[in-house]
Amino acid sequence: MIAQTTLQTLIDLATEAVEKAAIVLGHTMRAGQEAEQRLEMLDQYRDDYLERFSQSKMKGLLAQDYLNYQRFLDKLDEALAAQKNLVRQAHERIEEARAAWQQCERKKKTYEILQSRAKNAQIRKENRREQRDVDEFNSAMARRTGSGSKTGSTK
Repeated sequence: MIAQTTLQTLIDLATEAVEKAAIVLGHTMRAGQEAEQRLEMLDQYRDDYLERFSQSKMKGLLAQDYLNYQRFLDKLDEALAAQKNLVRQAHERIEEARAAWQQCERKKKTYEILQSRAKNAQIRKENRREQRDVDEFNSAMARRTGSGSKTGSTK
């Protein structure tokens, strides 16, 4: 049986690993939220720019201005695609960090279960020893009482 101190050390180390994994998960979740916010801002900026482009087209645009608007919209589309890719990567990192945290939690729970089982086994062992001692005491008392009553009745 593994000593209680060894199990407690393993639980302490596992708890530390869980805490570190939780911190990493928190950081990755924040980074994911920030990436999503940047994507939303870019998307909103593109919508606003497209609205200005539409209004400018109604008023009339020079060919060069039209090309400039179109090029800038293309650049915004590229930036949006890149940001969407960053958001996707952030979500992958979040899932990896969550899986790592869950693995650390499972490991810690396993050690805690082992510790609980070891404690229960120790309690059962102590109870059996205690019961054996009580049985021996009762048996000794019965022998003394029995031999005392036999001696007393022969007199």
